[in-house]
Amino acid sequence: MAGIASAAAVAVVLVHGGFVDGSGWEDVYKILKKDGYNVSIVQNATSSLVDDVAATKRIIAEQTGPVILVGHSYGGAVITEAGNDPKVSGLVYVAAFAPDKGESVGTLIKDPQPGAPVPPILPPQDGYLSLDRAKFAASFAADVAKEKADFMANSQIPWGLDALNGAISEAAWRSKPSWYLIATDDKMIPPAAQHLMSKRAGSTVVEVKGSHAVYVSQPKAVARLIEQAATRVKLTAN
Repeated sequence: MAGIASAAAVAVVLVHGGFVDGSGWEDVYKILKKDGYNVSIVQNATSSLVDDVAATKRIIAEQTGPVILVGHSYGGAVITEAGNDPKVSGLVYVAAFAPDKGESVGTLIKDPQPGAPVPPILPPQDGYLSLDRAKFAASFAADVAKEKADFMANSQIPWGLDALNGAISEAAWRSKPSWYLIATDDKMIPPAAQHLMSKRAGSTVVEVKGSHAVYVSQPKAVARLIEQAATRVKLTAN
């Protein structure tokens, strides 16, 4: 019981990325809850960075203890900004963007390395982007069961250009410890780019064989890294 009480002292807030919603965190959530953590999931509209940061900060405000903020993909930009909240004690990036001050996801993907896979993003419609449904599984969720990958493709949420182009005012990773899970088979954010961002942020890095949807396909590995971060935060707090 002491372990569960100790785990509960650290709150974990999970932030999803573009094209998906918070339901993809379900298996990670279940593992963390079983291990005694207080876990919340942000449901971002992914319409603008400003709105998504505000939604995340509303969840942070509800927490009573130190917060571990976890972001996948575009969610990394959200936690980079929202993580400046004084309640946040650590950041965990899961195959995520980790922009610096003045950067956006848009600027980070502007000049891809030669030979890097090109995500099948369709031309914007009314200010929103979507992924080609026929190519969604191969690019986003290649190691997810076909039925689930099809569901993700057909239930995707349009990603706003104002979210893509929202710039960071101050990068939380410059003042707070961070951890980064690199998905080695990622076809959305090249692993080489993940290495560069994690190194720049000074993150503690783990590599996991998985697609961009590694948080869905490898929930145990993702939860393990989050718990490592939470343990570090608890030790520091004590």
